Amino acid sequence: MEKYSQFRDKGTAIAPFLPVPTAPTSLLWAPIHFTLFILRAPAVLCLSIFYFGLIEYLPVGSLIKRCVLWAVLAVPGVWWVDLQVDGVKRGKLAEKKDHLPHAGTVIASSFTSPLDPLYLAGIFTPVFTRSWPEERKVEVVSLFRAITLAFSQPQLAPPKSAKLFTLKELTQRYHESIICVFPECTTTNGRGILPFSPSLLTTDPRTKIYPVNLRYTPGDITTPVPGGAPSWIWRLLSKPTHCMRVRIARHMYNNRTLDTPVAKDVLKASGVDMGFDTNIWDSPHMRNGIKHSGDSEDDGGRTEVSAEEKRVIDRVGEDLARLGRVKRVGLGVPEKIEFVKVWESRRR
Repeated sequence: MEKYSQFRDKGTAIAPFLPVPTAPTSLLWAPIHFTLFILRAPAVLCLSIFYFGLIEYLPVGSLIKRCVLWAVLAVPGVWWVDLQVDGVKRGKLAEKKDHLPHAGTVIASSFTSPLDPLYLAGIFTPVFTRSWPEERKVEVVSLFRAITLAFSQPQLAPPKSAKLFTLKELTQRYHESIICVFPECTTTNGRGILPFSPSLLTTDPRTKIYPVNLRYTPGDITTPVPGGAPSWIWRLLSKPTHCMRVRIARHMYNNRTLDTPVAKDVLKASGVDMGFDTNIWDSPHMRNGIKHSGDSEDDGGRTEVSAEEKRVIDRVGEDLARLGRVKRVGLGVPEKIEFVKVWESRRR
């Protein structure tokens, strides 16, 4: 793969856009893979049509929707084998519910596979959004659209027809739901974290942001290259199992002052709750003329990122890299667009 060396990060030598090769299998396993595919394909197709064509539009409870989505994951043998949450010991998760995303919060998720939104929908039923590298506002997308984005060409800017919102507006509109953001704006092979969109900077400074990283074993069900849906479906359905590991970091805010011990002590002393419905900035201890990135109504229209805002984005990126045990890279959407051009021309 030396011919793609220009798409390796100079600091880490990581190539986040190269597909993960499938491990070779013996001819003895070929009939088994073919049989698994034949048995699973009709079931997954029927469940998908049942959910996206009917259940998604019916006023049924979230439990029914989650059961159908988990069935879609279970049929191909996608197993959730490990969940780790920062600050929570094994077996103590029920006592630390605040460490998990909940209504009125934002998920900043890694994006490597169509299974990412499917899993997140099966667990958190969030409102999915699409981000762009030079745009602060986001577009609300359906679960099906979020899945297909994993196979789509990366874009630098939203289409003119897109209806855009700030994350602050969405948390107010969908106050009983979680908002999910894919800040890398495009998929990778899971070996690096791309530079983030500034969309996270439109989050209300009172809203909790949870970095979430998902990893798969084997890694060949990631989709760093657009297209290739048929081959991906074959890899998904023909293998016995796929293991999924989920990591959730401690929540943070779109304001570093909330994450300092001084701020937390002041809030505790003043009796101010840090929940979504509480306006902590009404506290006289927290005012003092401080300007925050989520306070301005014009914030959604700015593209430049200040030093304070960059520190917020950097922390989310560092958490995602730590959770995935990978490194942050300097390659982003513009480099992936060039990579796709080279990849497709050389394959032809």
